Amino acid sequence: MRFNRMLLSTTLVVVALVIQVTVLARLQLPGAVPDLMLLVVLALALVYGHTSGALIGFGAGLLTDLAPPADHAAGRYALVLCLIGYCAGLFKPDNGRLNSATAPMLVVVGAAIGSTLLYAGVGALVGDTAARHVGLGSLMFTAAVYDLLLAPFTVPLIMALARRAESDPLSESQAGAGDVSGGWTSFGTGLRIGSQRGGGLRVKAAKSRASRAGRIKGIKRL
Repeated sequence: MRFNRMLLSTTLVVVALVIQVTVLARLQLPGAVPDLMLLVVLALALVYGHTSGALIGFGAGLLTDLAPPADHAAGRYALVLCLIGYCAGLFKPDNGRLNSATAPMLVVVGAAIGSTLLYAGVGALVGDTAARHVGLGSLMFTAAVYDLLLAPFTVPLIMALARRAESDPLSESQAGAGDVSGGWTSFGTGLRIGSQRGGGLRVKAAKSRASRAGRIKGIKRL
């Protein structure tokens, strides 16, 4: 991933983890807990694509697994968010921009239900049956509702930040095929115009020197 992606993704994941542990996990809401980490992964995957979404999801999930007061096996939520980030990245639009809010909201609902199912499924494989006692249907419904209510305040902002970091002129020029000026001129900085003006001035200076040399030779002949 590019440096801008790594820096922004790491910052957002750390901030989301702090808010998740210190605020959302202590709300004591019925059923599931609003999953801010899931929304961060979804928003970044919708901008960066499935590969980056899977990597971000794995890192975010692993931090969640290791952060207190986690009481499950490490790597369980990392696997879930890795798969969710990959699947969400498949819905990335070609131009990086969404025309309506319907698509991301459907992705949020699907991810909330899918992550709950995956988390319960992985837990069943390692002998954790807590989801059965709470009620899997209730967990999926409350997770979808809570994440859907939280998404309008987080997903558009995170996607806007990701697009802004992605369109940074420096990163675009570094990502080019060795043409440093290509990224800058595409953003209308006038670098190519300046080089053209510089070339024109050099041509005029050469012509002026040639004309002066011609006049001097003519005087010497006289």
